[in-house]
Amino acid sequence: MRGKCIEEFEVGQVDESRARTVTETDVVTFSWISGDVNPMHTDAVHSAKSPVGQRIAHGALGLSIATGLSASLGYLEGSAVAALGVDEWKFLKPILFNDTVHLRATVISTRPTSKPDRGVLVRRMELVNQHGDVVQSGLMTTMVLTRAGRDAVLSQS
Repeated sequence: MRGKCIEEFEVGQVDESRARTVTETDVVTFSWISGDVNPMHTDAVHSAKSPVGQRIAHGALGLSIATGLSASLGYLEGSAVAALGVDEWKFLKPILFNDTVHLRATVISTRPTSKPDRGVLVRRMELVNQHGDVVQSGLMTTMVLTRAGRDAVLSQS
């Protein structure tokens, strides 16, 4: 198990992920999977007349990319029990085709639960583009194993 236990996270800890370029293929595929074919995402002629002046990625695609970039940090691999919520998520700026984004994750709080094998981790997630602009931001809450929980899992394998 590579992931950290709840006791290993420090409030204020900041981690940055690798970067990822958002492509037209990403947006077209997400449109197909989600069923969201709003012309702001799918129609170059329509979106050229919009205030943004071009097609943009779906907000929900940005959130999905943020969760994937969070996974790429590796520190919850095998230690995450469950996603508990996404709160206060804001779409601050559009994500344009070919923007390159990365995730900045800041630990806001950690706490044990009433069960000794798990705790709750709250992180401020910021999706940042190549210009340093935060394009999306919010809180993600995750249930994470404690050291006791990890030891119990490892003893069963």
